[in-house]
Amino acid sequence: MMDLVDLFRFFGALAVVLGLIAACALLARRFGLAGAIGSASTRRLGLVETLTLDNRRRLILVRRDDREHLILLGPTGEIILESVEETLAEEHYAGVTVYGAFGPGTARGAAYGQA
Repeated sequence: MMDLVDLFRFFGALAVVLGLIAACALLARRFGLAGAIGSASTRRLGLVETLTLDNRRRLILVRRDDREHLILLGPTGEIILESVEETLAEEHYAGVTVYGAFGPGTARGAAYGQA
């Protein structure tokens, strides 16, 4: 028969192990490893790149099959800015001029050489 000290030791060890598993799961989710299971050849959807514009807005580039979609995420919703086929993506993005928050004539644009 287990005495009270052994019982507390068992539940303490169980709590520590479950806490470590939860911490690993949170880290995997935080660093994008949660969806890494599966073969890359069978996956149709992928996150190519993200760019944080400020605390409330983020640009993401998503690949689906042979297309890439540039999406602006913000507090008011999502906006698809552009969709490009992957075969043309390198040629298309080679000469892109960025407008809006980083466009010519803005303080940020001047900082990036678009004065």
